[in-house]
Amino acid sequence: MTDKASPASARLGLRPGVVTGADYRRLVETCRDEGYALPAVNVVGTDSINAVLEAAARNRADVIIQLSNGGARFYAGEGMKDAQQARVLGAVAAARHVHTVAAAYGVCVILHTDHADRKLLPWISGLIDASATAVEETGSPLFSSHMIDLSAEPLDDNIAECASFLRRMAPLGIGLEIELGVTGGEEDGVGHDLDDGADNAHLYTQPEDVLKAYEALSPLGFVTIAASFGNVHGVYAPGNVKLRPEILRNSQEAVARATGAGEKPLALVFHGGSGSEQAKITEAVSYGVFKMNIDTDIQFAFASSIGRYVQDHAEAFSHQIAPSTGKPTKKLYDPRKWLRVGETGIVARLEQAFADLGATGRSVARAV
Repeated sequence: MTDKASPASARLGLRPGVVTGADYRRLVETCRDEGYALPAVNVVGTDSINAVLEAAARNRADVIIQLSNGGARFYAGEGMKDAQQARVLGAVAAARHVHTVAAAYGVCVILHTDHADRKLLPWISGLIDASATAVEETGSPLFSSHMIDLSAEPLDDNIAECASFLRRMAPLGIGLEIELGVTGGEEDGVGHDLDDGADNAHLYTQPEDVLKAYEALSPLGFVTIAASFGNVHGVYAPGNVKLRPEILRNSQEAVARATGAGEKPLALVFHGGSGSEQAKITEAVSYGVFKMNIDTDIQFAFASSIGRYVQDHAEAFSHQIAPSTGKPTKKLYDPRKWLRVGETGIVARLEQAFADLGATGRSVARAV
């Protein structure tokens, strides 16, 4: 994939900032149809949000910012005792921050929530209510899309619950991401054990299940599908899991045959992108993946950058007056110093992600 301006850039010319409704769908379909994908980055505060936006602007690429339930709660403050209230308020506060600053970075941003299983459905419901209020006040919802992960439940139950939520979301201009099959590992309290390694059949979605979900949900609103093809959360030793992107190809073919909806009717999601082989990433994107979640690698880039800074300036983190020089060390331990170092670590890792996904230089945002 090359670093070139997307033909869609001039054709779409979307307004920079958070995209919702028809603009969200147009951006997703452009990525899928033109063979590139966007990194989806889990954030926990303004530092990580701003670093993601900076990376997107530097690479002239659109991006996906998402919050897990734990990230949303952390954003509201760990001192808030009511967990449900913290999840909702934290996600709303983060969304408002992104809406406030994103356009100034000159790129389009998809704002998303990650993995909500059965116990977290009240969180999603609360955010839908908040978006309904936002639509009344501003004409736009807070979020582009929400993810509901009931992959551990029977397929019919998964589809029925997702349909119930989509009927509330679609009129507001919010899309739905659904998971079929399970993603191994764990993400903020939602996940599944890798008990059988590469032979765990639950890690591989069946195309007929994808077809059933697509036929039931697509008439209700815009749906993206996280079909599992051996992907896992976190980084595991080689050989622990086996990625099979051909499952995505087979799912596209099954839906295309049954519906006549075109060559790649599905907008697909790649969960657990951290540590994945480049060849598998490229293959998955070629089959219609528009979004790859990358969390573990971003956390490590942030933490390891700060860790090296602390090691290099150890004296400043143990003494306000340096014993070696007799001078104050405030300019070294000032949070703005070491948090900025962490931000630059995120920016550097995302530069690689944009290149790996073919997204560099392909923002569909119009110049302002």
